Amino acid sequence: MGNSSYGMVGLGKMGALAVENVLSKGFKVAVFDVNQEQVNELSKLGAQGCRSLKELVDSLEAPRVIWLMVPAGDPIEEVLFGENGLSQFLSPGDIVIDGGNSFYRDSVRRSKRLAELGIQYLDSGSSGGTEGAKGGLCLMVGGNPDAFAQAKPLLEVLSVGRGACTYVGASGAGHYTKMVHNAIEYGMLQAIGEGFELLDAGPYELDLQQIAQLWTKGSIVSGHLMDLAERAFAKDTDLSKITGEVGGGSTGSWAIEEAWKVGVPFEAIALSYAARLRSRQNDTFAGKVVAALRNEFGGHAMVIKD
Repeated sequence: MGNSSYGMVGLGKMGALAVENVLSKGFKVAVFDVNQEQVNELSKLGAQGCRSLKELVDSLEAPRVIWLMVPAGDPIEEVLFGENGLSQFLSPGDIVIDGGNSFYRDSVRRSKRLAELGIQYLDSGSSGGTEGAKGGLCLMVGGNPDAFAQAKPLLEVLSVGRGACTYVGASGAGHYTKMVHNAIEYGMLQAIGEGFELLDAGPYELDLQQIAQLWTKGSIVSGHLMDLAERAFAKDTDLSKITGEVGGGSTGSWAIEEAWKVGVPFEAIALSYAARLRSRQNDTFAGKVVAALRNEFGGHAMVIKD
């Protein structure tokens, strides 16, 4: 056994910054990623780099607490249940936290499967983007309340600062809440994008950065996204350097499907999701604004014009 406090798996944009955040608070962290270069980089900052999930598990004192920031679907399934996955090496009493955007029904299924081995599985919706990973995430956590209490020291470290951490309910509740959060985000982003498109197309030569900055000062539409809009326009006044193609994961479509199953109309959010799909077929100024905003809050890639 080693002496690292926590394990962290998945060292992409969000994961690497989360590790740096935990290290900065004085905690010892063992890390693993399929990209060994990422492991090596964080080792230079004081993390205990591991070459396999087994090595990571062996480096932690029981009961172990391991945070995952792994893409939804097959990648996290492989990390948990693959031939050399965590479930092969963990012990009863250990806790695994899925901090990614997994579908909540998958989280419920994984929780039941791990519970048969005596392993607790928490699903943590994690909001705040790259800035949150570095300076405090907003965490909405589902699962066993006793496991939440046991894992709370790590969760509080990940959320302290600009974020917060709340237990929201039984298994799946964390990822369900984050799914709805992301759906709301779809609608807010689209509204901001369409509003600035009208400003750009209207009869006046308007300074969009100036207006965005104005709207951050006591306006009803002020907020973090408007702050980011001002920042995006400061970098590229008319967003001429990028296309309006907007990417995104599956949380929006999941939320729409769940809403319609229970009779919630979800009109604005469904149309916002449709606009994202349209953006991949036709370049629009609204799409440019949404793409720029997503880059500002999450470091999501933009499609740069040739």
